[in-house]
Amino acid sequence: MLAYIVRRLFLIIPTLLGIMIINFVIVQLAPGGPVEQMIAELSGEAVGATERFSGGGADTNQQVQQSGGGGERSPNTTYRGAQGLDPEVIAEIERMFGFDKPLHERFLLMMGNYLQFDFGESYFRDRRVVDLVLEKMPVSISLGLWTTLLVYLISIPLGVAKAKRDGSRFDVWTSGVVIVGYAVPSFIFAVLLIVVFSGGRYLDWFPLRGLVSDDFDSLGPFQQILDYLWHITLPILALVIGGFATLTMLTKNSFLDQVGQQYVLTARAKGLTEPQVLYGHVFRNAMLIVIAGFPGAFVSILFTGALLIEVIFSLDGLGLLGFEAALNRDYPVMFATLYFFTLLGLLMQLVGDITYTIVDPRIDFESRET
Repeated sequence: MLAYIVRRLFLIIPTLLGIMIINFVIVQLAPGGPVEQMIAELSGEAVGATERFSGGGADTNQQVQQSGGGGERSPNTTYRGAQGLDPEVIAEIERMFGFDKPLHERFLLMMGNYLQFDFGESYFRDRRVVDLVLEKMPVSISLGLWTTLLVYLISIPLGVAKAKRDGSRFDVWTSGVVIVGYAVPSFIFAVLLIVVFSGGRYLDWFPLRGLVSDDFDSLGPFQQILDYLWHITLPILALVIGGFATLTMLTKNSFLDQVGQQYVLTARAKGLTEPQVLYGHVFRNAMLIVIAGFPGAFVSILFTGALLIEVIFSLDGLGLLGFEAALNRDYPVMFATLYFFTLLGLLMQLVGDITYTIVDPRIDFESRET
């Protein structure tokens, strides 16, 4: 198993590199990059352009103010909205963002910095990307961990119960609930929960925004825990309702598939009780496919699935940070989070394979590769 883990770790390197190359090229070729956005500000389409451009130095600011509409467009300039700006100003903007270097050189420089855990600074927030990510991380981790934990705690017992009572009234009614949970997006449930329980129309039991209260630091330890749970209840409930349906049906179908296998008939013929057959033999095999989806489910909830929930409940997490970075073409934030999330996803896939062998020691990935 150790040799398999080492090979998988080495395979992560070209996989991560390929993903970064593809995304880097696509994003760089897309219109509306940071240089164009800065040009739009300097052209008067945004407020505070010269203040945000102050990093270019006093001489550059003077150039910007003097070229506010009277300059001619350079023949080498390909940026939209660059008419009226001095070509030297545009060249200075390119140097600010590192666009004065060739595409391949920028990529190699970026990856070299990433290998040293240097993710640079945000273009438009004037803060280190690491600091931004660490600031937003608690919100996303809270949503991801609690949602994944509750989804599995609900879905696995419910799926097993539905498999044991397949075709019964319990199975039919719970299937109706599962279908509703699957059909309605989690953000719709979030809006409904706000209307009903957060002062929208009926009850005012839960707060509408934030992960903690404004006076959180002045509360005692026990009050802080209660305050945190009070704020996180509705967002987690919205994500759980929208996420348990698929896993429930997957668990049920896995159990039904295993129940018809020959080894189950043999176990029953030996006189084993139904709980012994179900939990001593079927459970381990049926859980393999469920466990395989755990890493992907966690990463999805942690970094992407909670985006709209973060927006609706005003939770400033990684999903919202990535969304705003994409809109603003904040390349350091975009690529640093892509690098981190991709690396984490690849590592979680390896964790899923290791978990396979823990649940069922008969699985040997090394022998399958030889």
